[in-house]
Amino acid sequence: MKVIAVYSVKGGVGKSTTAVNLAWEAASKHRVLLWDLDPQGSATFLLDVKPKLRGGAEALLQGRSKIADAVRATGVPGLDVLPGDESYRDLELVLDQAKHSEGRIDRALGSLSGDYDVIVLDCPPGSSLLAQNVIRAADVVVLPLVPSPLSARSLEQVRDIVRAEKHPPAVLAFLSMVDRRKTAHRAAIENLAAVEPEVIDVAVPHSVVVERMGYERVPVGASAPSSEAARAYATLWKAVWSQVSPAKAGKS
Repeated sequence: MKVIAVYSVKGGVGKSTTAVNLAWEAASKHRVLLWDLDPQGSATFLLDVKPKLRGGAEALLQGRSKIADAVRATGVPGLDVLPGDESYRDLELVLDQAKHSEGRIDRALGSLSGDYDVIVLDCPPGSSLLAQNVIRAADVVVLPLVPSPLSARSLEQVRDIVRAEKHPPAVLAFLSMVDRRKTAHRAAIENLAAVEPEVIDVAVPHSVVVERMGYERVPVGASAPSSEAARAYATLWKAVWSQVSPAKAGKS
């Protein structure tokens, strides 16, 4: 089972749309669970799943509720969701009071190892105990970067958090919400990957087909398969799968 964390210290970078589209791409060949850890439940909404956890997030992480019982199917074959809801707002306090709090997500996922091939974690922004949990559980951290003078700073912040782990996961960063009409965005495409080894050659455009996910509630690859955004997410998935499972990359 491979764990892919979609994470950023910043909000508004296309994190949930990335998580949903990566999960959709992965589901074409693998059994996939998307765990929506954001109290806003954006990924849950985008996949048209009711944002309700029986007993809440606290019960899941304390073992009072079985994680498998909280999983919900989506309209995508092979793709399930562990919904996000408002109960995740109190998760930091729950983790802070728990023993061995940095490994709670990892231990919770252990019960699912026979059920799924790929777990995608959609993590809320910021540097927090929940972020530490997600990074500790992950095989790779996928970082969306909006092209701006602060892109390199966001990457460095995530690097610092990841490096603090005893066994740090890989980091794959890509450009998100790109508008090629803007000089700064074009410069980022041309220069950022050349100087930052974690940044791969993928640029997801700021596109109406991505925005339409909020209305149609289906991934871009399903609604607009020939679009630039769909092709970018497909390329991103191939890079992610190559990172977490190099021997199987050609079969993705």
